Amino acid sequence: MLRVFERLVTRTGRPLQSEFGLSAADYTVLAELTRAPGFRLRVLELAKELGWEKSRLSHHLARMAKRGLVDRESCSYDRRGVYVQVTQAGYAAIEAAAPRHVEDVRRLFLDHLTPSQIALLAEITDDLHENLERIPDPA
Repeated sequence: MLRVFERLVTRTGRPLQSEFGLSAADYTVLAELTRAPGFRLRVLELAKELGWEKSRLSHHLARMAKRGLVDRESCSYDRRGVYVQVTQAGYAAIEAAAPRHVEDVRRLFLDHLTPSQIALLAEITDDLHENLERIPDPA
């Protein structure tokens, strides 16, 4: 499962990088932010949604901010909190890359499964995700 997932991420990530200047991680961050209300989330919320360590996300966001894809903004009611939001450049980048990414995922993955296999995979994935959310992380 992990080998297939890694290969899929690599294969769909290459065109993101070569054609749109986005890494797979950039795309993942931008996709999550553009689903959020106002295209912004608190950094801790984003880390939780992505399943990333806060330090990994902070370093990645710093690189994305240098490239003008995201901005950080202090939280007005909690001095420790920081929001991250998509910039116009970040929105334009994901808007340009999304059709190609969706096409690649469809071509490399979904087109090779029957509708019943897709439904079963969705059920299994939902169950696994629910269990991972419910079972405490030992770290």
